[in-house]
Amino acid sequence: MFFSKLLIPTLREAPADADIVSAKLMIRSGMVRKLASGLYEFLPLGLRALRKIENIIRQEMNAAGGQEIMLPLISPKDLWLETGRWSVYGKELFRLKDRKDAEFCLAPTAEEVVTDLVRKDIKSYRQLPIMLYQFGAKFRDEIRPRFGIMRSREFLMKDAYSFHTDEADLEKYYKTMFDAYTNVCVRCGFNFRAVEAASGAIGGSFSHEFMILADAGEEEIVWCNCGYGANGEKAETLKMEQLQEDFLPMVAVFTPNVGVVEDVARFLNSYPSKFIKTMIYSADGKPVVVLVRGDHEINEIKLQSLLGATKVVLADEQTVTSITNAPIGFAGPSGLKNVKIIADLSVVGISNAITGANKKDYHLRNVNYNRDYKVDIIADVRKVMEGDTCPRCKKETLKFSRGIEIGHIFKLGAKYSKSLNATYLDINGKENFIVMGCYGIGVTRILAATIEQSHDDNGIIWPDNIAPFEIVIVPVNYADEKTEEVTNKIYKELSAKGLDVLIDDRDERAGIKFKDADLIGIPYRITIGEKNLANGNVELKARRNGKDGVKLLTPESAIVEILKIYKIA
Repeated sequence: MFFSKLLIPTLREAPADADIVSAKLMIRSGMVRKLASGLYEFLPLGLRALRKIENIIRQEMNAAGGQEIMLPLISPKDLWLETGRWSVYGKELFRLKDRKDAEFCLAPTAEEVVTDLVRKDIKSYRQLPIMLYQFGAKFRDEIRPRFGIMRSREFLMKDAYSFHTDEADLEKYYKTMFDAYTNVCVRCGFNFRAVEAASGAIGGSFSHEFMILADAGEEEIVWCNCGYGANGEKAETLKMEQLQEDFLPMVAVFTPNVGVVEDVARFLNSYPSKFIKTMIYSADGKPVVVLVRGDHEINEIKLQSLLGATKVVLADEQTVTSITNAPIGFAGPSGLKNVKIIADLSVVGISNAITGANKKDYHLRNVNYNRDYKVDIIADVRKVMEGDTCPRCKKETLKFSRGIEIGHIFKLGAKYSKSLNATYLDINGKENFIVMGCYGIGVTRILAATIEQSHDDNGIIWPDNIAPFEIVIVPVNYADEKTEEVTNKIYKELSAKGLDVLIDDRDERAGIKFKDADLIGIPYRITIGEKNLANGNVELKARRNGKDGVKLLTPESAIVEILKIYKIA
């Protein structure tokens, strides 16, 4: 293909509203253009890279036994009401009505639709297991679209759904899909980690996120050299051993206008780690008291999961006052009645703790578990923090990184099959609910994540497998007869081997062509100039290696070198 014939509108500067590297470089390199907030048009270069990513994913899904389907982009409200998710998704769900006033949504995911499909046609254990997948546009009405195509309102996604006779069969296939997602990440050239994650609105008992390590990552992930990894919402913590002290008499201390942990600790010449924070939450409308060490923070996702609640929020001031008889900032566990109390693992071992006194301007010293307060549940409900020990090996200190989620796999169990009554008959003719797994991967997100992880000051550095073109040939003077002859020879031979080759035939200075080649990020550049041709050579440069990647070779040797790199006979 010729550069002059393609729509590649490169820019020297990115728009001011491009907020991360990938957004800037995708616009500057002519891959995408912004239509409106959260909506992007894909130009030829961007679409070529997107299709290569899609093909890698398709190959791995087919290798895992998947069957490709295509589902409607619009879903009827009735299906979402059956599962209860019409209200769970809230304002992120694009909702619309047809001319008959029937309600629909633009699908952000397809569990309802695909389960409805299966319940109509899968009736026997002999038809299971089965995995169905699709590539399609998804829609989420993000309150604040940002980071270019990383968090847009329309995006390309591969979603897959597996259906099984029991949990054991799902467990086996979950491992197959875990390996398939690992293969996708490896083939795309990522530095990544698969981490345990909370299941969120999708639901289910267990899930993993595939996280691309990058400074622009929206999520914090923790991991250990032993193989453990989790996102910040899911990361487990261990019970901390506390220095045991002889119990001292509990005493009330006047702390006028001091309610924040750090301020109380200074006022009492103590430390936040000796403090027990007493937080009042509303879980599906019911109050619950949660205790956590003064220097820790409550993980509301863990709390919600522990309680099996749909919604967990901090209680309002009126609720706090009705439970504690004190304003916010002075709550403590001692003396609380008729309310469920949950204590984090780190709390009950604190000897002679400091807590609120449930009285304005007062705190208690020397508060001890079982003597001065009791709890209903002791559980891990805090956020992981720097210095925590790995909960798996129980030896190494956890490491923290930023990550971009590009894939998420779930064990759904019978969550959707029960609500939609998707059943099968087993070998004995007994009716059972189908057991499900769900596997999503953001195709457009992979594109952005690749750039975030692989770029330099000059532009994108594409991995070989997903570059829009593998090779760009840059004739310094394409009008020169010898230059044109060698350019066309290399182009034809490499193209015949199935490689995507771009000839920069523009009537531009060599420097401009080089800058655009680096900006676009094409892995290999073959420069053909009259000076080198006089000695029978062309210049082969590897984009990733910069100046160290330059070689002078004969045209024939350059072709052999490229074919060797791509393992083409």
